[in-house]
Amino acid sequence: MRSFPDVDAGGQWQISAGGGLQPLWGPDGRELIYRGLNGSVMAVAVETDPSFRPGNPEPLFTENYVIGFGHTYDISPDGQRFLMLKESGQADGANARELVVILNWFTELQARVPTGR
Repeated sequence: MRSFPDVDAGGQWQISAGGGLQPLWGPDGRELIYRGLNGSVMAVAVETDPSFRPGNPEPLFTENYVIGFGHTYDISPDGQRFLMLKESGQADGANARELVVILNWFTELQARVPTGR
């Protein structure tokens, strides 16, 4: 990790000894979240005052979640939930990666379950 925007002026800090992908800052800016090379999700507490100091990486999830191009996960604004893609558990071994997104779901719900209003 390096300071920004002047990457040559500040320090340089190693966050992970085992490598990592897809880093995200936690919503409060006190934690760096990243994907381990084995698919795990790791968290590193950081201090910024009086200077930057990273803690030790701690695993959050070790299940086999999908790693792909770009970010394949995100953190809720309160930092309490994660949105992730998990590998299919199909018995036939098919690699089905399907995501169904329903837009205007509340309108569809009202149409299917009238409330009498």
